[in-house]
Amino acid sequence: MTESIRDAARPFSGGALTALLSPAIRLLGLGEPTHGVEAFPELRNELFRHLAEHEGYRSITIESDCLAALVADAYVNDGTGTLDDVMSRGFSHGFGASSANRELLSWMRAYNEPRAPHERLHFYGFDGPLETAGPAGPRPALTALHDYLAGHVDLPWSREALDELLGPDERWTDPAALMDPTQSIGRSPEAKELRLIAGDLRVLLTAHTPHLIAATSADDWWRADLHARTAAGLLRYHAGMADTSPTRIGDLISLRAAIMADNLDAILRREARRGPALAFAHNAHLQRDMSHMRFAGQPRQWWSAGAIISTHLGDQYAFAATTFGARGSDIPPPDTLEGLLSALPHPRAVLDPVRLADTLHQKPARRVPADHTYFSLDPDTIGRTDAIVFVQEI
Repeated sequence: MTESIRDAARPFSGGALTALLSPAIRLLGLGEPTHGVEAFPELRNELFRHLAEHEGYRSITIESDCLAALVADAYVNDGTGTLDDVMSRGFSHGFGASSANRELLSWMRAYNEPRAPHERLHFYGFDGPLETAGPAGPRPALTALHDYLAGHVDLPWSREALDELLGPDERWTDPAALMDPTQSIGRSPEAKELRLIAGDLRVLLTAHTPHLIAATSADDWWRADLHARTAAGLLRYHAGMADTSPTRIGDLISLRAAIMADNLDAILRREARRGPALAFAHNAHLQRDMSHMRFAGQPRQWWSAGAIISTHLGDQYAFAATTFGARGSDIPPPDTLEGLLSALPHPRAVLDPVRLADTLHQKPARRVPADHTYFSLDPDTIGRTDAIVFVQEI
């Protein structure tokens, strides 16, 4: 079996991975099995350089705050701000501390500098402003949308009226609301009215699209639509935070996936004439199969952003899952998928899932990692990935 597995593998390179994919791909999802390990974003950087230089890709989006990413995109496109400031304000979830993310923005800026605007690479986040401690308040997104529309459309709501309904930001960001729904204001009368207003503002944005784009620009309109999606998504998420039903946590996880999928869809529509996009996130956010985890002592399952977007794109979506072998004393047992792949001679390998599945005469056991932040690959899902990237040791 080991020899057959070797036949299914190639040393990792961007070309080796894309050789497994259809040329019709519009979105390539590259997953990582855990956060905070530089080996995976470094591998992502190498892949994206290949995609940009040889495959016509013009954008990358990562599992980070979609609004914060506007700061990073302004830097890589126009040199706005300093790199230190952008690393501080342009990422969420602590990803600004990653040296690989810093290297990515530096390379994108250098790539873009001599090129015309339509040839430049774009950087996006496709997560909502949803930190681990809880969601951000809706004020920045809602007021940005209001201000954009107010310059061109008569609105029945003033900024003062919005500010009164929003109240102090601390009411929205109380970390106690994460586990105690009674501490959330997401279903207060003010929050319910704000949800209606956010919906109405988005309808106005759509209804006046031709006028607004002519008066501003397509890019300005796209950013306004980003603020509209984010305001609506945050208000809906806060309403979920205030839910006292037993399904609360699972519903919030699914809502986050829906927000991610909406953002991916909007990115693809914006980039449709320029080229495909690379998405980088945890495997659980990009896989086609139902995702599973334990949270607050209970099993949770949901359809990920990748599963949702793949139903829209069909064979124009591809998913490459990443996994690894040894991590210090955590060495995979030989009967697991990761244990079998550890016999490969390559430090980093790309595997054809179809050929790999054909070599497995019996289903490998699923690895039980020592680190709860690592999600091992489910052997049952091999056939529904387009490529597997294996890193021998991290």
